[in-house]
Amino acid sequence: MSSDLSSTMRDYLAEVYILSETAQDEKNFVSTSTLAEMMNVSAPAVNRMVTKLKDMGLLHHEPYQGITLTESGIREALIKLRYQRIAEAFLVKVMNFGWHEVQTDAHRMSSALSEPLAQRMLEMAGNPQYSPCGEPIPTVDGTIEVLNDQPLNHVSDGETVTITRVRTREADRLEYIAALGLLPGTQVTVIHKAPFHGPIQLKLNNEYRIIGHSLAELIYAR
Repeated sequence: MSSDLSSTMRDYLAEVYILSETAQDEKNFVSTSTLAEMMNVSAPAVNRMVTKLKDMGLLHHEPYQGITLTESGIREALIKLRYQRIAEAFLVKVMNFGWHEVQTDAHRMSSALSEPLAQRMLEMAGNPQYSPCGEPIPTVDGTIEVLNDQPLNHVSDGETVTITRVRTREADRLEYIAALGLLPGTQVTVIHKAPFHGPIQLKLNNEYRIIGHSLAELIYAR
């Protein structure tokens, strides 16, 4: 199946997988409008691609509900995510780029990787289990760790947690989050969450940080 897929098809499958992880629907449906927004394409373009992928047996599309991946679709999405996250780790750990600098190049690299090359890059990066942003790197046999984490804005006041991952690909946000020291592996205490989606006060390493609700939604912890 992999040889029949274009890089664009793999991008769609990977994006559906990522969106399904945070879907509000209990069946993890992803709306075509959300997919169009994240892929930065028109609704008709998404509908055409969804039809192609459905015909290939890679996803299900339920009218008025959304999209879910089939087992084959999940398998292909995880291959794409494996190569993408290995490329990110390689660029950060071996090439010494900042995590905010690698998203575009890692995406391009991932489209050209083979498994032997990806494995060598992973070894050169020190065999990390996670991307620089903390996302689990799928294994070669198609499994991926489930983190069971939650956004910081869901953590109760007074609770101490460890940041697991940062779920954004926007360079300016990643750079800002790094400047605040809110990196994966960092332990933080939620001091106070203001009501009505107000700011959140955090404590880390005996220092205090205040971040907005929208930023806290992107930082996951457990």
